Amino acid sequence: MKINRIGYLFKEGVRSIFTHGFMSFASVTVIVACLLIMGTFSLLAVNVDYVIEQLEQENQILAFVDDSLTDEEALALQPRLESVDNVSEVVFVTREEAMELFVEKYEESGSTFEDVTSDFFRNRYIIYLNDISFMSETADSVMDITGVAKVNYHQEISQGFISVRNVVSIISVVLIIILFIVSVFIMANTIKLATYGRREEIAIMKMVGASNFFIRCPFVIEGLLLGIVGGGVAFVLEWLLYAELFGKVSASFIGALISVIPFATLMWPMLAVFIIIGLVVGVFGSNVAIRNYLKV
Repeated sequence: MKINRIGYLFKEGVRSIFTHGFMSFASVTVIVACLLIMGTFSLLAVNVDYVIEQLEQENQILAFVDDSLTDEEALALQPRLESVDNVSEVVFVTREEAMELFVEKYEESGSTFEDVTSDFFRNRYIIYLNDISFMSETADSVMDITGVAKVNYHQEISQGFISVRNVVSIISVVLIIILFIVSVFIMANTIKLATYGRREEIAIMKMVGASNFFIRCPFVIEGLLLGIVGGGVAFVLEWLLYAELFGKVSASFIGALISVIPFATLMWPMLAVFIIIGLVVGVFGSNVAIRNYLKV
């Protein structure tokens, strides 16, 4: 008996989708559009965070050791530098190694370095950070250590990426909230059309003792199915769009500067999020739509 009841409720939910085919199509289209915009900005935010993580690994502070210190005294500074907050790794570079790096970097320009000796260079430390947003504070702490003569770092680059990340994150959150509300509103209006056409039937069912759950269930199933379809379609379109953009970015000069996360790494979490959002929008919208018609 229960199986027959479940089958009836499910059949009624599916029938309502096709009975109001145009509005169902409109609901799915709106859900797809909203999810695409949400997904695109979310993927952008994820990739910006990924680029900043790479920047944190590559960006560094150069701490030049005072010339008056011997190599042994310069090397003794390492534990003190490692104890500075926000420092993840410290690498000591001798004068000789600094000269080799310099020659290797500029020898392609045709310059000759016969007269250049290691005395032209200082012992130095390459300092890697945990969080580049605190680069300036970390550099100040390093500079306060006795024996450090000078500190070099690129604050402008790191701040630029951090600003982009903050803007993208804020826009993503605001858009997700707005588009979620729009999706629920459209879904609720679609279900309302179905309930309006069946308002007399709903009133009769209430009078003969049908429970609110029994009346509400077909509409919830309708919203749930529309949400799943919208989430699935949005996921496929997002996949195709991301693959197209991924190919263009990888083939351009930008691809040589930054790395983009492959969609395969993000596809399952994104599919789950799209389906869940579609379900929530569909079920919530249908409940909002049917609520007033149950007050008989």
